[in-house]
Amino acid sequence: MQLAMARFRSDRLSMVSFWVSVLIVLCAIAAPILVAVDVLNPNQFHQDLLGDTGVNPAGRFGGVSWDHPLGIEPSTGRDLLSRLMLAMTWSLGIALTGTLLTVIIGVALGIMSGFSKGLLDATIGRFIDLTLSFPQTMMLLALSAPAVFLLRDTVADWPGFGLLHDRDRANGLYVILILAAFGWPPVARVVRGQVLSIREREYIEAAKLMGASRSRMYFKEVLPNVWAPILVYITLLVPAYISAEAAFSYLGVGIKPPTPTLGNILAYSVSFTSADPTFFFLPGFVLALTVVVFNLVGDGARDALDPKTHR
Repeated sequence: MQLAMARFRSDRLSMVSFWVSVLIVLCAIAAPILVAVDVLNPNQFHQDLLGDTGVNPAGRFGGVSWDHPLGIEPSTGRDLLSRLMLAMTWSLGIALTGTLLTVIIGVALGIMSGFSKGLLDATIGRFIDLTLSFPQTMMLLALSAPAVFLLRDTVADWPGFGLLHDRDRANGLYVILILAAFGWPPVARVVRGQVLSIREREYIEAAKLMGASRSRMYFKEVLPNVWAPILVYITLLVPAYISAEAAFSYLGVGIKPPTPTLGNILAYSVSFTSADPTFFFLPGFVLALTVVVFNLVGDGARDALDPKTHR
């Protein structure tokens, strides 16, 4: 760990990306708190700040001012900074939760498949192939209406699931489940490949001779030795899922306005590409910056954890 941290800190690009990603996460955490104390007002309309047409913001650069540092939305006059910060909360929350579920499922099935032999390994392998054969986007679009209806009208009545009566939470949970359901096979394959070599090591044979249980073999002997590729995969899945959530929102699946996400803000801004270029540019820039810095952190972690790296 000390060698990996030293290699990571020596990479300036990775360190800059790491601190920018920390700032983005802190903004996502702080946004709901600032909305609750009325510092941010993502849904407050400011019609008086719009121009004579009642559509485009008055002033230059999308209505930028001291009260609205990033300007306001055309046609509604809502503060763009407030909406982008709250959008990062929803988008990062969905991406991180989907990543966590994906890694849990993929690691569990990958260890079971790689450590076992025979029928269990073959069954999990065919299940991975079957999952990869389904088109994720088509399944997402086809199942969105019945799945959200099931979550809001059936699952929400179960004890402890009352929050799903809210439309946004139900839609967000649906996107998370779809991301996890179709995202775990690559993780399982990577972990299985690592476990195939680990299971032949001497300490595994020693644990078997000492009578270690199957659960101890999985979680005490195998799992600690595959954490490096798991960590790298986590850092690469987060930006991929942020982009996926934005694409799903752009397609009309997922959290709907007025609740902001990076995807539905970007989808709304497309209508004002020529009339208000600032409003179109800023959501796209925030989305691109978020994805790029998380990808660079993942690349830096991969290089730092690689024992053959030249750095």
